[in-house]
Amino acid sequence: MHDIVIRNGDVVDGTGAAPRRADVAVDGDRVTEVGGAVGRGRREIDAAGRYVTPGFIDVHTHLDAQLFWDPAATPSCHHGVTTVVMGNCGVTFAPVRPGREGYLAAMMESVEDIPADSIMDGLDWGWESYGDYLRALGRRALGVNAGGLVGHCALRTYVMGERALGEAPATGDDIAAMAALVGEAVDAGALGFSTSRTFMHTVPDGRPVPGTHALPAELAAIAGAMAERGRGAFQVVPRIGERDGAERRNSAAEMAWMEEVSRASGRPLAFSIMQSDRRPGLWSWVLDRVAEARGRGADLRPMTAVRGSAIVYCLAGRMPYDTLPGWAGFTAMAFGERLAALSDASVRRRLAEEAERPVEGSGPLAPKDPAKLYLMPPGPADYDVSPGRSLAAEAARRGTGPAAALLDYLAETRGLGLLYYPVLNQDLGAVAQMIANPDVVVGVADAGAHVALTMDAGNTTYLLKHWVRDEGLLDIGRAVRKLTLEGADLFGIADRGVLRPGAFADLNVLDLDGLYLHTPEMAADFPLGANRFVQRARGYDCTIVNGRVLVDHDELTGELPGRVVTSA
Repeated sequence: MHDIVIRNGDVVDGTGAAPRRADVAVDGDRVTEVGGAVGRGRREIDAAGRYVTPGFIDVHTHLDAQLFWDPAATPSCHHGVTTVVMGNCGVTFAPVRPGREGYLAAMMESVEDIPADSIMDGLDWGWESYGDYLRALGRRALGVNAGGLVGHCALRTYVMGERALGEAPATGDDIAAMAALVGEAVDAGALGFSTSRTFMHTVPDGRPVPGTHALPAELAAIAGAMAERGRGAFQVVPRIGERDGAERRNSAAEMAWMEEVSRASGRPLAFSIMQSDRRPGLWSWVLDRVAEARGRGADLRPMTAVRGSAIVYCLAGRMPYDTLPGWAGFTAMAFGERLAALSDASVRRRLAEEAERPVEGSGPLAPKDPAKLYLMPPGPADYDVSPGRSLAAEAARRGTGPAAALLDYLAETRGLGLLYYPVLNQDLGAVAQMIANPDVVVGVADAGAHVALTMDAGNTTYLLKHWVRDEGLLDIGRAVRKLTLEGADLFGIADRGVLRPGAFADLNVLDLDGLYLHTPEMAADFPLGANRFVQRARGYDCTIVNGRVLVDHDELTGELPGRVVTSA
């Protein structure tokens, strides 16, 4: 008798093939049969009218610390995710010299908006090498599978100290030491290496993070360490579109070194690319360059999100007008006090009058145009960016200014209404073209990062609900492949991301017609009571990790069957 049998479902195996009716048997941590006439199981799951898929692999997360206090990796696990890849964007907690743990925590907060105090309280530390970090994680009970990339920021700091932040090139000895450490990390199970080149990623004093100024020779040597071992992926947040001219010389140079590193090393190189209203057409230009580079033998894998990457404003968290002097007292209040204050029309009027005065916002994230901020009432998270859902349209309907309209909206929704501000991938038409491109990897949901500012961890559910079910952009086979096997292939994770006999039993049973994405909510459940957004879904009948049920009808079972995964 099998441990679990899933009957009558339409199996979408992760290869891109169309669904086929089959039963699935699970014994221990493996799939043992897929087909007809499967014998009985100790537990039988009726999947009639459901799709049975491999568990989803989220290839771009920052759950490196969170897994130590939240082993289920909420809310990712509520969206069919069974394996996460951590350590993206160059920021990791190893290697680290004793006494420098707080520096890495502060850098993580500066880059990824994860409170450093929560990190320091939630981690037991005690490691030095990246392998030590993975072993410490592996000793803990995990709900999901987790693999990691060793980050350039920690690596460079470990080798070069304060010099890591300068523009002077690393010495030959520095480069040799970094390459050796990356080789050791891959030998110890790391899935690869990550780095950040964007000037938007800074340490707390405002300087670019270590690795921003690294020369191609340094990056090539690190890739060479992975090439010697025949495994490991290279992940980059590139400097595309930054300090660029009309001829895109800097972007062309960035594309050139990435192509050369991938071709010389034979390793896949994944990099983030998002559409931006500030850089029209850049995303399309990049994809054209990728196609050319792949034709020359480079394994470049552009990676994007499946909708707008956004700040979420709410009464319990950040508001668009927080920095205004007249709002200081209001923003210092707890949620209940803010909600009570909004019941007073005179308070709303005073706050609105302050917000309507001319002010010069700075930086790409400053919300300047109410036509680009969108209401998201409590209920289904549709991420509707049609003009009629904008704050500007709401103000026109009410005959008020945008700030007054927002405050009235928050009061009427009892503080549960949200304001959605996409800062990247604002154009869903461009997003559709990117995710339909066979070269593009689905990722950049940033689970575990920007915890009180964004909530994109539900992107797997959004892809299926919006782009498959509602829009028909992708068929279910192709979409599931993007969520499973493509990520496993990129990072060399063997026997996951595909549903076949012998593969690990990471599985979803999902109701595509019934998929429902709730609006994000603020929770104060990080160490020391820090706030973060969470987001739930409906429609996942069952999520299985290594043969054990992690989520049953959208609720955690308490099982912790996950493990640390390594590259093949």
